[in-house]
Amino acid sequence: MKLTQFNTSSPAEAAALLRPCVDIPRWVDDIVVARPFASQTALIEYAETAAEPWTEAEIDGALAHHPRIGERAEGSSKESELSRGEQSGLESSDEMTEQLAAGNLDYDQKFGRVFLIRAAGRSSEEILASLRERLSHTPDQELPVIAGQLREIAILRLKGAIDA
Repeated sequence: MKLTQFNTSSPAEAAALLRPCVDIPRWVDDIVVARPFASQTALIEYAETAAEPWTEAEIDGALAHHPRIGERAEGSSKESELSRGEQSGLESSDEMTEQLAAGNLDYDQKFGRVFLIRAAGRSSEEILASLRERLSHTPDQELPVIAGQLREIAILRLKGAIDA
């Protein structure tokens, strides 16, 4: 969608475009209300600011839409489509799949949530190394890391959704 179209679309249409970026209603609503934006850069800067800080409840709500890393997102929703595209470059050897699955299980058991990382532009090896490193975090150390990864994903998706 062009920025001019986003700026002039109905609030419901604008929200529908934003929600697949990250389903955090406060963030979506803040951006919709702040329109119009003079440039894509202004929109992205505002979106980054509106994401600071996300609460733990907002993060957990948004994580409900994210598959485990290395697992194929099911369904036909825009979020599932975006997730499949973001993870499409990951190596899918049996060994890597097993290592990621084991790491996901360890992470889920330790933190009680899905391991989230911006997969776009990262190799399977980088993701696995990050997963292993993050398993050494305490919950208080990990929460801001999750929020940062969620913001990176949201902003990448927003950049892909809005043309200048």
